[in-house]
Amino acid sequence: MIEPAELSTRRLAIAFEPAIVRRGLISSVVVGAVLITINHGTAILAGDVPAERLARMALTVVVPYVVSVVSSVAAIRPIRLRSANSDMRAG
Repeated sequence: MIEPAELSTRRLAIAFEPAIVRRGLISSVVVGAVLITINHGTAILAGDVPAERLARMALTVVVPYVVSVVSSVAAIRPIRLRSANSDMRAG
């Protein structure tokens, strides 16, 4: 287990932590599938899936991943900064 003092407060380091990546992937698959069904379902059923539509479908999955990761970093970083500051004052 990672000790609190070892946890990073850098945004990119937080964004690439396994738990954050996992949460983002789960969100992107679930939300992306729903959005693809809503936005492209009729075209998929009709067999109308050119490269342009595939690119939009890929972006439909990427956006929820980015939103999830950015939200997680925005929520976690201030907590870690407060914790690191209180550890520095106590130590």
